[in-house]
Amino acid sequence: MGLLSGLLTLPLAPLRGTVAVAEQIRQQAMREYYDPGRIQRQLEDVERLRSEGLIDEADAEALEDELLERLLAGRGLMEGGR
Repeated sequence: MGLLSGLLTLPLAPLRGTVAVAEQIRQQAMREYYDPGRIQRQLEDVERLRSEGLIDEADAEALEDELLERLLAGRGLMEGGR
């Protein structure tokens, strides 16, 4: 980047910084959302709620389906990102 282009794009520096921070936050959120360990704990929580009678079978199955879809999608993202 030359001196002139550096001076001309200087006003955009805060925007580029904000975009970089937002990207880091997005990546961390994705890692947490698709984390297999976290999904496993959530599946265990669903099973506990079911066994305690706090949720019915239909709700438990819907939650399990959603969690399993996230797990499979996360694995697909990991394999695709290699």
